[in-house]
Amino acid sequence: MGADSREVMNIRQASQYLGVSPDTLYKYVYEEKIPAFKLGNRWKFKKTILDTWMEQKSSVGEAKSTKKKPRAARAAAGGQ
Repeated sequence: MGADSREVMNIRQASQYLGVSPDTLYKYVYEEKIPAFKLGNRWKFKKTILDTWMEQKSSVGEAKSTKKKPRAARAAAGGQ
């Protein structure tokens, strides 16, 4: 069984896959920033949905970076 056969991942597996700590992943789940579902009392993540989510986030991030000033620049321009 290879890594691709793990379509549904738990918090630990998903955090390794995404390269974030389990604590950060829990935070994203509770803030509804990342797609997840509960199976019993455990959070689960579907790999294909995470892949789609990451693809959307990366394309949105690229679009935002060309349209908006960085947060620090906006704060500095906004008044003191």
